[in-house]
Amino acid sequence: MAGNTIGRALKLTSFGESHGSMIGGVIDGFPSGFPVDVNYIQESLNRRAPGIQSYSTPRKEPDIVEFVSGVFEGKTTGAPIAYIIRNTSQKSSDYDHLKDVYRPSHADYTYARKYGNYDHRGGGRSSARETAVRVAAGALCNRLLHQYGISITGYVSQIGPFSIPGCYTELDLSKVEQSSVRCPDPLTEQLINSYLDDIKAQGDSAGGVVTCVIKGVPPGLGEPVYDKIQALLGAAMLSINAVKGFDYGEGFYAASIKGSEHNDTYNIVDGSIVPATNHAGGMLGGISSGQDIYFRVAFKPVSSIGKVQQTVDKQGNPMELVIGGRHDVCIVPRAVPVVEAMAAIVISDLMLMAGIIKPNIQVDN
Repeated sequence: MAGNTIGRALKLTSFGESHGSMIGGVIDGFPSGFPVDVNYIQESLNRRAPGIQSYSTPRKEPDIVEFVSGVFEGKTTGAPIAYIIRNTSQKSSDYDHLKDVYRPSHADYTYARKYGNYDHRGGGRSSARETAVRVAAGALCNRLLHQYGISITGYVSQIGPFSIPGCYTELDLSKVEQSSVRCPDPLTEQLINSYLDDIKAQGDSAGGVVTCVIKGVPPGLGEPVYDKIQALLGAAMLSINAVKGFDYGEGFYAASIKGSEHNDTYNIVDGSIVPATNHAGGMLGGISSGQDIYFRVAFKPVSSIGKVQQTVDKQGNPMELVIGGRHDVCIVPRAVPVVEAMAAIVISDLMLMAGIIKPNIQVDN
């Protein structure tokens, strides 16, 4: 199976399955001499962990990260950073009845066609369990970017038909973690909670949107043609399980307005050129402009639901299916730290390629 690595100057390779003994990753190209804040990494993993929010799967995993190489005396050495996260709460028997069934909207059928087999125990490699590996790597990158004045904040801007009105600049993003669904708008949060209660009672699931804001990115990151910064961010986001869409700046809304409404004009303020607006989302011509980068990531409803569905088994026999086990009603709140992590990995990679971050940073020397 190819395609398990992201990045160029800084690379993350992940491994492991949902019901295997562990998942893990190898980070290659991370600078040496950087202090590893294990507590911060663990806090990031806790934000993604199952069994915490009322609409998430009750599967409880401690998600303790164990570094096995690339870290010495609390600092990175410049060698590949390998780490594992052990699976401790697998209930593979919950999936026994799915052994010969193609679950609707899962990867069972495509895996079987490509590889001749698939892991019916929670989806194996296609499980969102793999995103814990990304969050650990992203937390390390996030701390690195913090040294350069870059911050990354994600939040739930929509679940089902309920979305936050207005722009992110009108919100207090410091309140994201105070919300049960990571929605910083109290009225929208209330509507979302009522909606999810109804969906849960129906045995169904819901999708939504995560908005991400990156502040402090210097101008000049990204290449003008195939390696546009928005293309790299888009590829990273679309690699996340259940993601169905990515847009940035005004995104798809730009298709419905006039150029005079979308163009970001320039002003001179205190002798400096300053854009009056940021409809472009902080990226022009595939290159960061120095303004806030903001984008949205759309997630589909969870495929495993408690309703009766029509499907077929491996022999093509029609059958009715009710998926048991432990599943999320809505993964969107748990996806916020995953989106932040992938953004941190992409921006760190670009900063290394641009030479802004050096291979040996020696933060405290």
